[in-house]
This record gives sequence, structure tokens and C-alpha cells, in this order.
Amino acid sequence: MILAGDLGGTKSNLGLFDVQREKLVCVARKRFASSEHSGLEEIISLFLSGTGAKITHASFGIAGPVVNNRVRGTNLPWVVDGASVAKHLGLAYVRLLNDLEASAYGIEVLEPQDIETIYAGVSTPQATQVIIAAGTGLGEGVLFWDGKRHLPMATESGHSDYSPNTAQHADLWKFIKQREEFVSAEAILSGRGFFRVHEFLNPSVRHPGFDDHSVDPAPEITRRGLSGECPVCVATLDLWVEIYGSEAGNLALRNVARGGIYIAGGIAVKVLPKLKNGRFAAAVKHKEKLADFLAQIPIRVILNEELPLIGAANVAWKSP
Repeated sequence: MILAGDLGGTKSNLGLFDVQREKLVCVARKRFASSEHSGLEEIISLFLSGTGAKITHASFGIAGPVVNNRVRGTNLPWVVDGASVAKHLGLAYVRLLNDLEASAYGIEVLEPQDIETIYAGVSTPQATQVIIAAGTGLGEGVLFWDGKRHLPMATESGHSDYSPNTAQHADLWKFIKQREEFVSAEAILSGRGFFRVHEFLNPSVRHPGFDDHSVDPAPEITRRGLSGECPVCVATLDLWVEIYGSEAGNLALRNVARGGIYIAGGIAVKVLPKLKNGRFAAAVKHKEKLADFLAQIPIRVILNEELPLIGAANVAWKSP
């Protein structure tokens, strides 16, 4: 039995997988509130309690850089050590991956209905691809084409500096900089970025929960923005999606990703109508000199929010 996990700042998902007819099949899964637990070993014990499952392979994706199979979470106050987790499970080895690296490994085992193309471009499957995922944080990864196959690679590009592309983007940078030391791409392209953009556009418009620090304002902004009932929320989603597209274009340029851009993460599914209306794709292409090159790149949205979990399971399955 394969144990896999997707460990994030807000939630941690664990799953048990079996291999049936050469396909991964999830037989059990559970979501844990990350902040309510002391570490991975604790939630593993809770998850496996009473199942009687005999774990033969395990792998976990976590938001943060993996060094010597050890991770200090970026948005999660855990230190996860692969050797310690392996000992806890009675295994010789447990592989840890950056969460976007895990997501990249998951793409090859997705079903066709798990992917929606929002911009066709020109299909070039035997070329480097990139993946970008906004959620609690911003993750970015690369699927490098080595001439025979795609090799997933982790990055921490979400923590790189936010790069304004228009006068309005620059004004947003100034707005955030007045309040915070750093203005990273993740400062905007994450769940908490919706409220920052809304405040920038019109701080006088308030909605229930805006002043309650225990309430995440992003779902309210998203709901009102998609329904059209709040013009500021509509403008917030439009600007956020435009900046998301710009960052995706930067990622594609830096990696000459002719094979395509994959958009993953929980936010993508929630704002899918906005991703499909052309604003995202237009922002991808809005670059100096290489707009025609970027116009060739397909853009696809991952609809299956369990992608990092599936990817971690895939790595465990394929491990010797």
C-alpha cells in the first residue's frame, strides 16, 4: 500500500493508494488542518489508526525547498525529515518533494477530464513545460524535456520579486511596499493577495469579515467578483488574473516552455471563468519582443485539486 501526502500551510492531505491494472487508485484520503498538528508523524498516526494498512512505499510533497531529503516548511511551522518519517513508518526510505515538483509528477497520471485547455496554442509535447499554482502560497515548477521524457524540477520562484508590467501594477507594488518590507510574487498571487488588491483598488468598500482576522476574505471577494454584485471585487479578480498571467508568461520565458503552461492550485478552479475569458492568456503574451513566441504556447488548467497528492503517490509507486 502506498502512503502519499500533500502538506501545505492551510491543509495537509494524506491518501492511501493501491495499484490496480497499472493505475493508481486512491482507497482512502483525509484532510487535516495543518496548524492544529505538531508535525507529519502525528497526522500519519491519526490517519493510519485503525486501518490496518501495511505501508510499502511513501512520498510527500511539501511547500518549501527540499535539501538532503529534509524540508523546513515555507508557510508551515514544521520541519519534515525523510529519515525520521521513514523510521516512523518502518520503511528504508521516504522521499520528500517540493509541492510543485510533486504536482508536476502528477500530470502524467491524470485523466483527460482533469485538464481543461483555455488557450490552444500550438501543441509541442516534446518540449519543456512549466506549472504554476496559486493557493496558500505561490508555487512554480518546470518539466524539463531531456530529449526522451519530462523531468520535474522544483523552484522557489514564488518568493522572487514581484515584477510590475503596467503603471497600475507599479502602483500596486508601491501600495504593498508602503506596508511590508518585501513585495514578492506570492504577496499578490496567493489567497491573501485578493484582499491586498481589493484594498489597493478601493479601501472604502468593505464586506463582512474584512475586519475579522479569523475570517479569510478571499472567498467573499471571489464570490462577489464572479457574480458581478460588487464592482470592486470584479476589478480585483480581473487585476489578480492579469498579474497571474504575467507571472506565468515570465515563467514560460525563463524556461523556453514551448510545451505548455499548466495552471494548478486551488484558486484556479475557483476563478476558472476569469481564467477562460482571455485576460490571462493576453497577459502571458504581453512581453517585449517575444509575444509571437508566447502566443504559440498552450495553456491548460488542472481541474483535479488532488494533483500534488496524486503526484506524490506516483513518485512512491515508481520508486525502486
